[in-house]
Amino acid sequence: MNTILHFVKKEFLQFKRDPKMFIIILFAPIVQLVFLGYAANMDVENVKTAIIDRNRTTESRLLIEKLEQSGYFSIEYYINDYKEAEKLIEKGKVICVLSFPVDFDTKLSRGESAQLQAIFDGSDGNTASIAAGYMIKLVAEHSQKIVLTARDKSGKALLIPATISAETRNWYNPTLKTRNFMVPAIVGLLLMIVTLILTSLAIVKEKEIGTMEQLIVTPIKPHQLIIGKLIPFTILGMVSVVVVLTAMRVIFNIPVRGSILLLFVSSFFYVLSLLGFGLFISTISKTQQQAMMLSIFVVMLPMTFLSGFSFPIENMPYFIQMVSYLIPLKYFIVIIRGIILKGVGIGILWDEILILFLMGITILYFSSKNFQKKIN
Repeated sequence: MNTILHFVKKEFLQFKRDPKMFIIILFAPIVQLVFLGYAANMDVENVKTAIIDRNRTTESRLLIEKLEQSGYFSIEYYINDYKEAEKLIEKGKVICVLSFPVDFDTKLSRGESAQLQAIFDGSDGNTASIAAGYMIKLVAEHSQKIVLTARDKSGKALLIPATISAETRNWYNPTLKTRNFMVPAIVGLLLMIVTLILTSLAIVKEKEIGTMEQLIVTPIKPHQLIIGKLIPFTILGMVSVVVVLTAMRVIFNIPVRGSILLLFVSSFFYVLSLLGFGLFISTISKTQQQAMMLSIFVVMLPMTFLSGFSFPIENMPYFIQMVSYLIPLKYFIVIIRGIILKGVGIGILWDEILILFLMGITILYFSSKNFQKKIN
C-alpha cells in the first residue's frame, strides 16, 4: 500500500511540474462547456421571413404584425413574386415566405375561408418543421380572433363548430430550451476528454522519455504500477466533474434536481470505463500522436455519435442501435440527464447504473491484463 501511495505522490509531483496539465484539467472543461453549451442550441427563435402581399389591406397587415410581435418571425423582405422568393431562399437569406392572395380580405368579409401560402426552406428539416408549427399556431389564433370579432360586430350568435382545447404542460424543461437538455450530456463528453486522453497520453509519454523501462526494472509490481497510474487520473476526473457541474449551475443556471451522491457514484463508474480505454490505447500506441489519434477517432467520435449525445438512438438503423449498447457514454447520458433534469433516483436508474458499473469493471480489467503483458 505504501508503494502505491508513493507512486501516486510521484504522479502528482509530475503534474505539478507541468502547469499545462492543470490548465487542461481545471480551465479547459469550463471553456469547452461554455462554447458547447451555447453552440449546442437547436431552438428556432428567429425565422427570417419574406412577405408577398398582393392584398395590401388592413387584414393582411394585422396578421403580419401578429407574426412580428410573436418574437419568432422576423420580417426581412417585402417582395413581389415567387422568383424573388426563390432567390432569397437559395441564398439562405430567409427561411419562410408568406404569400397573401389578392382576395384575402374579400373572402374574410364574406365569412368565407381565406387561403394563405407559406413556403419553407426544407433543407434543414428540423428548423422548417418548427417554423411551420409556429406559423400554424399563430394563424389559427388569428383566425379564431377574426371569427369572434365578426360575431361581436353582428350581434348574432354565429354557429361555431365545437373544438377541443388542449392545455400543454412541459415537465422538467418548461421553457423547452435545447441547452437545458444538451448541457448535462456535455458533462459526460468533457469527462471523456479529460480522463481518456490524459490517461493514454501520460502512459505513452513514459514510454517516449524512457521512464517506463526504469519503472519496470524497479521492485514495483505490475498491478501496483497500474493502480498508482490510475488513481491520480480518477481523482482528476472527479475534480473535473465538480468544476463542470459548478460551471453549469453558475453559467447556465441548471441545478441538479436529484442526488449529488448518486451522480458522483455514477460518474466514478463511468470514469472506470474511460480509464480502461485509456490503458488499452496506451498499450497499442508508441507515440503520443498515435495515442491522440486513436483516442479521438477510435473511441471518442464513435462514442459521441452513437451515444445519443448528437442524434436520437431511436432514429438509427437497428444494427447501429445494437452497437450503441456497448458504449458507456450512452448509459451515462441517461443517468446524468435523469438526475439533473428530472431528479430521479436509483429506483429508476438502477439498471443503467449497474450496466455502467459492470462495463467499467470489465473494460478496466481486460485493459489492465493487456497492459501487464506489455510490461512483462
